[in-house]
Amino acid sequence: MYTVLIVDDSSFMRTWIQGIISKNEKIVTAEATNGLEAILQYRKLKPDLVLLDYNMPELSGLEVLKRILKINPNAKVIMCSALGTSFVIEECLLAGAIDFVTKPEFKNLSKIINQNLFI
Repeated sequence: MYTVLIVDDSSFMRTWIQGIISKNEKIVTAEATNGLEAILQYRKLKPDLVLLDYNMPELSGLEVLKRILKINPNAKVIMCSALGTSFVIEECLLAGAIDFVTKPEFKNLSKIINQNLFI
């Protein structure tokens, strides 16, 4: 079994993402509603993959990404945002995200997750 931590301040988005991921029986999900909770959940669960919203209260997704990578430099984090500008995407990838998916389409999300979990 693989664990995916879904981090988004919107319960609708967390549910939407969970619906996409739950089709794979080898994946279990956990959730966090803000940046601080995400870091606590990451330390506790040590998930195989994190889906992390870029815009959140408490701590930005970019700051959470940096802190998770300090905890585990090999962490696999996919950033998600409706702000899919080239600047935001490049900023996230340069900070260490393995990929970036634009909300609410989540185009190729299942494929990206599979590529990064089932290597």
